[in-house]
Amino acid sequence: MKITVDQDKCCGAGTCVLLAPDVFDQRDEDGIVVLLDAEPPAELHPLVREAASVCPAAAISVSS
Repeated sequence: MKITVDQDKCCGAGTCVLLAPDVFDQRDEDGIVVLLDAEPPAELHPLVREAASVCPAAAISVSS
């Protein structure tokens, strides 16, 4: 799994951080997503896919 984030699209909702805090964080100053792990371990894949699917700005992309 490879994850990319588009910080320009991010609206700072924070759902990704709630679902997968080992993979995503938010900048303190504006809440924009920060990718902590672009290739997380397999056990986190379901949470990352869910985070991408519920992102209101579609700022998270996941590829195999």
